[in-house]
Amino acid sequence: MHFADTAAVAWWVWPIALFAVTFLLGIVAVVAGIGGGVLFVPVIAGFFPFHLDFVRGAGLLLALAGTLAAGPVLLRSGMANLRLAMPLALAGSAASFAGALVGLAAPADLLQTALGLTVIGVALLIWNSSAVDSLGIEESDPLGAMLRLKGRFEDPAAGKHVDWRTNQTPAGLAAFALIGFVGGIFGLGAGFANVPALNLLMGAPLKVAVGSSGLIISIVNSSAAWVYINSGAVLPIIVVPSILGVVLGSRIGAALLRTLRAATVRRLVIVVMLLAGARALLRGLGIWI
Repeated sequence: MHFADTAAVAWWVWPIALFAVTFLLGIVAVVAGIGGGVLFVPVIAGFFPFHLDFVRGAGLLLALAGTLAAGPVLLRSGMANLRLAMPLALAGSAASFAGALVGLAAPADLLQTALGLTVIGVALLIWNSSAVDSLGIEESDPLGAMLRLKGRFEDPAAGKHVDWRTNQTPAGLAAFALIGFVGGIFGLGAGFANVPALNLLMGAPLKVAVGSSGLIISIVNSSAAWVYINSGAVLPIIVVPSILGVVLGSRIGAALLRTLRAATVRRLVIVVMLLAGARALLRGLGIWI
């Protein structure tokens, strides 16, 4: 940690601030299905006096805790599908382990710059994409049919039951391997592109994509998190208040997911990601330390 500009601030202020910030991030992350890490890492690395390696290690554990807390609620509601999540999580888990090894070997300034560009790029991708509730897919591809990637859930906000199935399963597996690798490098929890991949590429309804993304994150993060723990890149003073905040926030977010409209969630996530990505980019370039 570096406290050159914050020596006058009492040490106990930072854990309290972390708890407050991660409580809000936990709500937003679960509702958006992106994992706490994708918001936590750029926000905390940009506005708190912690070294990026410790923030990335905490980000993985934080996203893992948040999705585990929200998982039972999402499964009971039918908005998370275990059969859909498992094969995609397997591909992402192996790749995230390799990504974590690469991330710990790279210079911090380079990672800050790359993190800012990545987060801004993802925000623009979400902004330019048109998420859909149902693509009207009548038949799965052969691999998807074999894995029975289909289901049914009740959407109270729309007032109807939704039957769904996916397609383009091989492309989806490849996409989640790439997402896991990049997520392992930056400690983003591998959730920053899960929802677009599930919704736009594989054709899952948006709320199923959001709910299943949380389950995928909880599995994928387990692999990358062990690399950071083994390397000593995990500090309790950062991790403990962050996890407490995100667990409480995630449970509220899981309950709100049933009633909030997708468009509202997307706008909120885009604004937060653009601000956090710009801060990380400026910090990595040495413009705003």
